[in-house]
Amino acid sequence: MFDCLTERSALIPVNPASSDLVGQLVHALPGTLAEGEVPVRLAVTESNDGFWHCEIGVWAGGGLNESIFRFVERRNAQDDSFNVVMLVPTGIGAEIGGHAGDASPAAMLLASECDRLVTHPNVLNASDIIQVPVNALYVEGSVISRLLMGTAGLRKARANRVLAIIQHHQDELFTSMAYNAVNAARATYGLKVTDIIEIDQSFRMVAEHTASGSAAGRVYGLRRLWDILDRYQGQYDAVAIASVIEVPPDFHRDYYEKRGDMVNPWGGVEAILTHTVSSKYGVPAAHSPMLESREIAEIDLGIVDSRMAAEAISLTFLQSVLRGLQHSPRISVDSEDRFGSTLTAGDIDCLVIPEGCLGIPTVAALQQGITVIAVAENRNVMRNNLANLAWRPGQYLRAENYLEAAGLLAALRVGLDPASVRRPLNDIEPGHGPIDDCLASPTLIGQNHALR
Repeated sequence: MFDCLTERSALIPVNPASSDLVGQLVHALPGTLAEGEVPVRLAVTESNDGFWHCEIGVWAGGGLNESIFRFVERRNAQDDSFNVVMLVPTGIGAEIGGHAGDASPAAMLLASECDRLVTHPNVLNASDIIQVPVNALYVEGSVISRLLMGTAGLRKARANRVLAIIQHHQDELFTSMAYNAVNAARATYGLKVTDIIEIDQSFRMVAEHTASGSAAGRVYGLRRLWDILDRYQGQYDAVAIASVIEVPPDFHRDYYEKRGDMVNPWGGVEAILTHTVSSKYGVPAAHSPMLESREIAEIDLGIVDSRMAAEAISLTFLQSVLRGLQHSPRISVDSEDRFGSTLTAGDIDCLVIPEGCLGIPTVAALQQGITVIAVAENRNVMRNNLANLAWRPGQYLRAENYLEAAGLLAALRVGLDPASVRRPLNDIEPGHGPIDDCLASPTLIGQNHALR
């Protein structure tokens, strides 16, 4: 359907030992898409036997500014600050960050070990609660991909003008609640709101789960959304969208009763929507779901899993979106900043991800020479052995948990080889340089070695 965002599954032949994984994706993907379809998001759910099992968010309407696979190699890595990207992909059932802002403490910890932390709504948004570290840059997931790919930079914003788009609900209670949430933000923390625009119910979001178990979905009626964004273009710096996400009625109770054993069904379709909005209009975007009915709002959930509690106490889920967008950085398409005020790929020192997560950010970090720390405790539905990729010596590190990841960041920040604070510390023997030793010794933190 032309006016639709949807998901495609594809099996792509990939040589994981190649240093040009982006080139392989660019070469292989066109054969998996219909004419006119453009990828807006990609996740590798499983990799084995020379093939990547990919789930691809696609849009057939055209009008995106550039390919998500455009890659610009960073020219000069900067050493005057230490900057980290923390990513927990949406819709993968992450043990930490797969629920309702439950990766926020980990984000605050990592932020304490760097000058700037770049992260995204799935890490910090907790319905009506959000705690953005003072040195954090809150951006949409596709912007992280573009930053690491070298095609966009981030400029700190004093305050954004936010355009709020609210779906007209069949029950006026929920429409009024969304208006009240926006006006509360204006009155209490001074949010600048361009306008509140209602979008009708021809705009539809439908949540689904894929064969891998990750969350996905479809979005219909995007032309109406584009009409609104086109009409107000130039009058807003960020976009907040609140709308119903259609799920089977039993999903609400099942999600809470299974206490983390069910992948959050709403996040995947939200991700393909906000990826597309940010890519098409070059502004930060975030989405919050509206409850479908009073019956669902009145379900007695009892005491729920702590990771989901922020959702259980909210009616609009909107405040974290508004607060996060208030200071979300501006997106610069000039990846080589001449004035030193824009954060670019050359400024990023490290990417921290859940173990097994493979997509554009991981591939970009590999090719840019950015250190990657994979956190083993953050289990999820992705099935990839990242150690098999063509990492440079010492580029790929594995931490058992975020406490250990913070320790690695502390070492990297002051220029220490992480292996130097572990024992045993292998000697460098005659005829073997540090690189040979790193690759040969399973006790050192090196190319494919774990912290144990």
